[in-house]
Amino acid sequence: MDKMRIRGGKALHGTVQASGSKNAALPILISSLLAETPCRFRRVPNLMDVRTTFKLLEHMGVVVKNDLGKNEVELDASKVTSQEAPYDLVRTMRASVVVLGPLLARFGRAKVSLPGGCAIGARPINFHLTGLEKLGAEIELDQGYVIAKAKRLRGARVAFEFPSVGATENVMMAAVLAEGESILENCAQEPEIVDLARALRAMGAEISGEGSATIHIQGKKSLQGCDYSVIGDRIEAGTFLAAAFATRGSVRVEGLDSEFLESVLVKFEDAGAEIRRFSDAIELVSKGRPRGTDITTLPFPGFPTDMQAQFMAVMAVADGASVVTETVFENRFMHVPELVRLGADISIHGKSAMIRGQEKLLGAPLMATDLRASASLIIGALCAEGETVVNRIYHLDRGYERMEEKLRALGADIERIS
Repeated sequence: MDKMRIRGGKALHGTVQASGSKNAALPILISSLLAETPCRFRRVPNLMDVRTTFKLLEHMGVVVKNDLGKNEVELDASKVTSQEAPYDLVRTMRASVVVLGPLLARFGRAKVSLPGGCAIGARPINFHLTGLEKLGAEIELDQGYVIAKAKRLRGARVAFEFPSVGATENVMMAAVLAEGESILENCAQEPEIVDLARALRAMGAEISGEGSATIHIQGKKSLQGCDYSVIGDRIEAGTFLAAAFATRGSVRVEGLDSEFLESVLVKFEDAGAEIRRFSDAIELVSKGRPRGTDITTLPFPGFPTDMQAQFMAVMAVADGASVVTETVFENRFMHVPELVRLGADISIHGKSAMIRGQEKLLGAPLMATDLRASASLIIGALCAEGETVVNRIYHLDRGYERMEEKLRALGADIERIS
């Protein structure tokens, strides 16, 4: 099993290109199930979760021609042979559950495994099911599977109890082939939702309002293939900016709109960094040691939960105390004991963590527990004196493309070892 070895203490400097967004790419790849002719998607990141999505689509009969070396893929769902997403695939990647809406909308039936528990929280799918039922789906649970049927879905008003990203994606993809108009309220507003809507429009869907709380969809009888490029990954970009800030360096991340990361950039500024915003790039210049700054995670446009662990790693070496409050997931402080092993002073109080910044951290062997926790440990290790080995980095490979190569290009002393 691969590990990451880091010798810390070097400030990061330079320019890095953001990969395509993992959280945008996965539902966009799955949306190919709606199209009767092939789709070509570009800027698809070469990640473990993307390859798992290919396996899932191939299981259903989608012809996958991938060229991830060039970050491109062609998906032909014209001859889908199965409407089932089995447990073995869904359990490894919760995003698989969004096949439910496209399968139901195009084929009138779907059998999708319940995803089960998650390391960072329960993340139930009741919002997905309730939304699909509003569109006319008949749903039953049987031996750990969701079995959904509908002759043809009907447009309806769907008000989400919580602005869930996955539920918004599932119901959006179902509604584009439903009969009549659908109005989705209290929708997730993340940039990844906007990107999915744009991809669906490229297939011929009629959608408006994405990026706001209310999305209007006029259903179509069919959709066709498209040629579409995925947006840049705001969480990957934020991770590199955080690493530069923590190591007191300066980094330019190219390939995404700074608006996608505004809530994080404001907090970096509060902590003392200089931020330069561009339409397709972000620059961070550190002005010395970060200042202790509080954050609370919230759905977009609030501070993203996927940046909480990385920000905490920055605060671990800040001047002063900070409080990080997690409101989105109930179990997202699993990186804390590992950061403490580096010498961080962090104590957890319910949904909040108190961090008292330290002048320096010291290298130690670490164990990654989930994707974003892995990134926070890498940042902590980059700040620490001496050598750190991060174990179980397969988590990292789920969401970061060639991370060690990109960090090395910025001056980090980091290598992957088997």
